[in-house]
Amino acid sequence: MESEKIYVLNTLIVPIDFSKYPKATVVLQKISVEEAKQILSKDFISAVGHEATAKLLTQLLGVEIPVNRISVFLEPGDTAIHFFLKTRLPEGKILTESELKQLDFWLVKSQVL
Repeated sequence: MESEKIYVLNTLIVPIDFSKYPKATVVLQKISVEEAKQILSKDFISAVGHEATAKLLTQLLGVEIPVNRISVFLEPGDTAIHFFLKTRLPEGKILTESELKQLDFWLVKSQVL
C-alpha cells in the first residue's frame, strides 16, 4: 500500500478518481495558518499552478510552495491543504501577488476517508 500523501492545491475542489473509487467520503475543515504549517512540515506535493499564488503561499506558510501545474487524484488516507479565495474572480482574471494579498481567503484541510 502506498503511503498517505499530502497535497497543496489552489482550489477547493477535491479531485477523486471516480473510475477507481465510485464513492468517496471527504472531511473538510477550515484551518489556521499555524495548522497548515504543521501539516506541511512533512513531505508534500504542490499542485499549485499559478505563480503568484505559489509565492503568496510560500510567504504565508514559511515553506517553499513550488509552482507545479499537475493533475492529482486524492486517494483514501490522503490530505490536502486548499487555498480558497472567498471572492469569485472575473473570467480570465489572473491576480498578481499584491492583488492576492488584498483578498480574503480560507485555508481548508481535506481528508479522504
